[in-house]
Amino acid sequence: MEARRIEMLLGEMTLAEKIGQLVQLTPDFFEKIGTGEITGPLSELNLSEEEIYAVGSVLGTHTGAQVKQIQENYLQKNRLGIPLMFMADVIHGYETIFPIPLALASSWDPKLIQEMASLSAEESVNAGIQVTFSPMADLVQDARWGRVLESNGEDLYLSSLLTAAYVRGYQGDGNLRANKNKLASCIKHFIGYGKAEAGRDYNTVDLSTISLYQNYLPAFQAALEAGAKLVMTSFNLIHGIPATGNHWLMREVLRGKLNFEGVLISDWAAVAELITHGVALNKKAAAEKAIKAGVDIDMMTNCYQKSLAELIKEETIQ
Repeated sequence: MEARRIEMLLGEMTLAEKIGQLVQLTPDFFEKIGTGEITGPLSELNLSEEEIYAVGSVLGTHTGAQVKQIQENYLQKNRLGIPLMFMADVIHGYETIFPIPLALASSWDPKLIQEMASLSAEESVNAGIQVTFSPMADLVQDARWGRVLESNGEDLYLSSLLTAAYVRGYQGDGNLRANKNKLASCIKHFIGYGKAEAGRDYNTVDLSTISLYQNYLPAFQAALEAGAKLVMTSFNLIHGIPATGNHWLMREVLRGKLNFEGVLISDWAAVAELITHGVALNKKAAAEKAIKAGVDIDMMTNCYQKSLAELIKEETIQ
């Protein structure tokens, strides 16, 4: 019955509405629209009110009241009444704050971490959040990297145990419709983000295939086997190609080897950064590479909204 309802809804949606579901924005876009305060990302992305009220998800809300206000206003403007999804970085607690993940990892206690994630899920759901961008499964062996605090450290076996524990805590048995105190887990960053040379964020990553499979994939595999619903792409290159536009990495490794069938989301503006990497000439080319690689949600760029319809019309993508 549910599948039939979804098929009927898809049949009613316009192409622009379907594309909008693949876009994620911050709360600012919904709180400032119509106020005349057009600054920052709102100005840079140049999205119309119609485009904003077609997007599928929001990241970074802080309170249940904020979620309620945005959702109510959105549903008044969205033609088919499709509600927004709300996602956030719930990394080591929501209302109740726990030690950072690196400190939690030093406990060597998966049950403790699962309990922490379970409480975090309950508090997050009560604030209207449905997805957490956690756990971070990046293997980190250089303490100079600024995001070490989000990691489980340098041991791939321990990290594998703990990423699975996070997922079980956030999601329970994975039936999120039945269990209202659980939320979906998005594992990040796929893959190699923690191997930036000299510990400099966004720096070059040179990762061999054997090291990829032997050292970096196990923690992601453990989280996926525990049922993680989403995966987030990393910013870095893998074999010379940025992960967000890396067809081999996403289609053959993630979807093929790891059998991931869930939602693949870019990191913040990572689709547009394909231009900065020099592998895409413009936003249209960036959108083409990302969608062909299998990226389902474009976080905080207008690449999909401004380009996918044209790419479909040209039959570049289907």
